[in-house]
Amino acid sequence: MGNDVLITGSSRGIGKEIALYLADNGYNIILHCSKNAERLDGIKSEILSKGVSVRCLAFDVSNREQAAEVLLNDIEKHGMYYGIVLNAGINRDNPFPAMEDNEWDDVLSTNLDGFYNVLKPLIMPMIQEKRGRIIVMTSIAGQCGNRGQVNYSASKAGLIGATKALSLEVAKRKITVNCIAPGFIESDMTEEIPSEAIKAVPLKRMGTGKEVASLVNYLLSEDAGYITGQVIGVNGGLYL
Repeated sequence: MGNDVLITGSSRGIGKEIALYLADNGYNIILHCSKNAERLDGIKSEILSKGVSVRCLAFDVSNREQAAEVLLNDIEKHGMYYGIVLNAGINRDNPFPAMEDNEWDDVLSTNLDGFYNVLKPLIMPMIQEKRGRIIVMTSIAGQCGNRGQVNYSASKAGLIGATKALSLEVAKRKITVNCIAPGFIESDMTEEIPSEAIKAVPLKRMGTGKEVASLVNYLLSEDAGYITGQVIGVNGGLYL
């Protein structure tokens, strides 16, 4: 196993920032999007210019059979990944009394079931390698909740519990499993956050994708080998 890192949901936003940052630090990148891999052509070219290898996968993380087929085929051809960054996620915000069934189901199936669907076919190959890093993108909403996001908060809180339990199961195989819990990070998902909400952040600003990516880079490193089962916030002091 080399230094290949799979990043789900890496066509834009935080996932894209993570991919570019890791490429700058010498990791080979496996990009992912839900449907058309051609959406990744731009970032693929940018990563290739950094002197590392890159390839693209397209599958719906909420589709268990599709995810397993694509991932198992990829590692059969190229070998198991060193790192897995579970970043793919969606939000469908609505006050709970007005929430539609599909808004609940879509968010839970992508954000929480996606954890199982991506990791299940990969965990035994990683265990057999006795080395690896799993990083799960949760959210401050999974730690303290947020109005209008009962579905999103439930999915992200579930990821925290799943991360902690899995970290215990695989620790003896020298595999670490950690969560990163961003607060308000500049991305498509946070464009409509009102200025009043930003004022509640002790550092008085939104975070950047690069600030999240730098933490991913650290957790992938050998220096982070004694850190597992943790939830690390990148939130400007908002969750205190």
